[in-house]
Amino acid sequence: MTQLIIAEKPNAAGRIAYALADDNVSKKNKGKAVWYETTVGDEKTYVVPAVGHLFTLEQEGKGWDYPVFETEWKPTHEVRDKSNWMKNYHSNLKRLANKADKFVNACDYDQEGAVIGFNILKFIVGTEDAARMKFSTLTTSDLQEAYEDMSEELDRGMVESGLARHVLDWLWGINLSRALTLSVKNNTNTFHVLSTGRVQGPALKILAEREREIQKFEPEDYWVLEALLKSDKEKVRANHEKDKFWEEEEAKESKETAEGDGATVEEVKKNKYNHKPPVPFDLSTLQREAYSAFKFNPSKTLDVAQSLYESGLISYPRSSSQKLPPKIGYQKILEKLKNQSKYKELAGKVLSKKKITPKQGKKDDKAHPAIHPTGSKPKKISKDEKKLYDLIVKRYFAVFGEPAVRESVKLTFDLSGEKFLAKGKRTLEKNWFTLYEPYVKKKEQVIPDLEEGEKMDVSEVKKLDKQTKPPKRYTQASLVSELEKRNLGTKSTRSQIIDKLYDRGYVDGSSIKVMDIGLAVVDALEKYSPKVLSEEMTKNIEEDMEKIRDGDNTREEVVENAKETLKEILDGIKENEEKIGQGLKDAVIETIRKKRELGECPECGGTLKVIKTGKSQFVGCSNYPDCENSFPLPQRAKIVPTDKECDDCGLPTFKVIRRGKRPFTMCPDPDCESKDDWNS
Repeated sequence: MTQLIIAEKPNAAGRIAYALADDNVSKKNKGKAVWYETTVGDEKTYVVPAVGHLFTLEQEGKGWDYPVFETEWKPTHEVRDKSNWMKNYHSNLKRLANKADKFVNACDYDQEGAVIGFNILKFIVGTEDAARMKFSTLTTSDLQEAYEDMSEELDRGMVESGLARHVLDWLWGINLSRALTLSVKNNTNTFHVLSTGRVQGPALKILAEREREIQKFEPEDYWVLEALLKSDKEKVRANHEKDKFWEEEEAKESKETAEGDGATVEEVKKNKYNHKPPVPFDLSTLQREAYSAFKFNPSKTLDVAQSLYESGLISYPRSSSQKLPPKIGYQKILEKLKNQSKYKELAGKVLSKKKITPKQGKKDDKAHPAIHPTGSKPKKISKDEKKLYDLIVKRYFAVFGEPAVRESVKLTFDLSGEKFLAKGKRTLEKNWFTLYEPYVKKKEQVIPDLEEGEKMDVSEVKKLDKQTKPPKRYTQASLVSELEKRNLGTKSTRSQIIDKLYDRGYVDGSSIKVMDIGLAVVDALEKYSPKVLSEEMTKNIEEDMEKIRDGDNTREEVVENAKETLKEILDGIKENEEKIGQGLKDAVIETIRKKRELGECPECGGTLKVIKTGKSQFVGCSNYPDCENSFPLPQRAKIVPTDKECDDCGLPTFKVIRRGKRPFTMCPDPDCESKDDWNS
């Protein structure tokens, strides 16, 4: 017998092959595609990777109109892979499948992995009869256990739910994006790709509502009183018990009274309490913590975590669990971490405990445990991978820690009848804080140890002018949390949705500001198609897909019901197409203008912008023909302004994006010193 094991990525394929092999493993390649050959038991075994989704959904037939409801799966290399990278892996799987008698899906155990493996089996192998390996880490022991315990058939609920999600996301995204884009094009003769979707729409609305709050916000004046109190040995700052004075005259009167005859400690309140250790990481909490610690956006955190997973260093990152089951082997992982010099002391502290039991969170995941280190020692990993790995390891230590002991202190002072308060907190016993440093975010606010009745001098009382502040904008990390709280999107897709909002120019900045085009899209949809922005509708569809997973509904029924809803939405957009187009016109034109403007022209002070003539593009000056300053640009590439200047020549820089290649940043001057080593 010959078996073919399908892996999701080349790194995973190698780890699976070496983990399962009874004998030598041969790494083979044909063109750009690699695979592994070995023997498992008495079976010749090919472990063959895909490179993600080898099949993608496309509409049946051609055209750019809407609605379009008929879809088909096509090889990705026929649709958008110009480098033939995916074609090589597609052909390789087909060739080796012809030599095999039985098949195993060993892609990641989630909806995406289920769909990737199923489509390969259906469209390349020609069968749906396959076994399923399920694992949460790419360690040898876990992979061997997954192989020994693999199910004899695919997880049909996960497959069906995953297929439904792909179809619904495609139908919503393609149809609604075309509807918006054509509303503008057909009624203003301006072409600019706009997009929305069943999760993207509600996500943008959340941001737009916050942006409107900020725009409408009018600051109010208020005043606070701050007193500096002194004795022979101590100093302390205290604030008036009335946090905000809304009338300045009242603040002045209280200030004058407080400056009278000194201060007396009227009351001392102390409270000792336990600060419990954190729960294990799920993906959302990891993304939030990585943003707080390193300013990694959610997509970067997921990419780095995926790389650590493929290197066998952490468990599967796309997990919504905050629980660590005993079967992962708490002590075994800790002992392996102790063998790493960097973690020897901290791992030893945890291992010295009489009982090694983790703090568990509330959230669970049917497929995977919380994110945790495997204990394997990193070899060659990047700077960003080292940072995230350290965070995950320290979090693993911390969940086994004892509660930290903290003390809060509140002092009440009497200043001639005016009450002032001083508050502080300090750590008495660090416990789990020690295990999680430097990621503990608890401030020490130590105030003097004073006794009731103690007298102090009033050195100064300040009246500070203040203004109320608008609501804070979301960050990418806090938006992920908000989407999760509202049950919008999935742990795997939320960061992708946020990236799409940036790609479309709807939002900008690390503190997310909604641009005019984003606000215009929300305004138009609120007026003429509010269902597109409906959280309730999106959550209902999510619940329907969970029912597919659990076997309580069918893919066909959920998709057909969703199509009916979508058809109703699209009919409404068609009916109001002219109004929508006119409503979006000004914002679209302004967006196009801004996307082409790079910065100031050094020759005349005009604006350097991207000029397109036919299929070519270059940088020219807005004051042409009076100013003929120009520069060449990379062709067949998307040019995105950065609002930054080149360190060497001072010209504005821009990002160059080509399909299938890593983006890079450059300035337009071909003679700039920054390009001296480009040809070396």
